[in-house]
Amino acid sequence: MSTKLEHANLCVDDIDGMIKFLQTALPDFIIRHDETGIDGDRWVHIGNDTTYIALNNSTQKESSDWTPYSGKSGVNHLGYMVDNAEQVRSRLLAADYIESTIENNHPFRKRVYFYDHEGRDWEFVEYLSENLEERNDYTLADK
Repeated sequence: MSTKLEHANLCVDDIDGMIKFLQTALPDFIIRHDETGIDGDRWVHIGNDTTYIALNNSTQKESSDWTPYSGKSGVNHLGYMVDNAEQVRSRLLAADYIESTIENNHPFRKRVYFYDHEGRDWEFVEYLSENLEERNDYTLADK
């Protein structure tokens, strides 16, 4: 058996803004379902045939802002494998999203990072080799 992430579930302040970010970065993502319950809570599944993100509208505001990599509990980023990291970068920059890419030089993978409009960090990785040993090599660490 091979394990794969089927979906992630995020609570967001602006579902439509998150849809725009995700479809800019990942054009193959479509709205799989969009529903507002009788209680007024909206939830959306956006993705492709094999993976998606469930978006729920937040009903409570945080008492303090959470920042990725701050040391507080939380998800620092979600990473998506893409065919062309530079195309993702170009689309997101053209849509005025803020790049957060850390320095990374690896002969077998290219990574770009961007903040969505609510400040979450996202990673997009392009593998430059089909060889799994090369892809997963950490001795060639991104220096």
